[in-house]
Amino acid sequence: MSTAPDPNHPDTIHCDQFIAHPPAKVWRALTEPELHAKWWAAGDVRPVVGHRFTLDMGPWGQQACEVLAVEPERLLRYSFAPGSLDTTITWRLEAEGSGTRLFLEHAGFDLDSPLGKAAFEGMGDGWPKLLTRIERALTD
Repeated sequence: MSTAPDPNHPDTIHCDQFIAHPPAKVWRALTEPELHAKWWAAGDVRPVVGHRFTLDMGPWGQQACEVLAVEPERLLRYSFAPGSLDTTITWRLEAEGSGTRLFLEHAGFDLDSPLGKAAFEGMGDGWPKLLTRIERALTD
């Protein structure tokens, strides 16, 4: 697992995680609602450009999302919390040996806003922990 600040985009969280499953299986964790709910949040996520869905973020409420780009088993990008955070989450999958290197980019935080700054700091700490839960969700 690695996280790295990006000096060219200080409003962006970057993480990557090796998952000991092939890209097709990791893709399912990102795009099948039942699996997605096991490691992150319940919601009707689907890999279809233009699909709108809501993620149940528990104490942080329901967060609207819209799928912006799909390359099956390679890339999934969606808007996250338009109207409040106005960020974009991009998942990129690369085969690595018999597993997958999963890259996350969560971009567009308004660091001048108290909400944006708090979300950036909280998610910067939270994403690495969440990514480790994907492998467990796939082996349960």
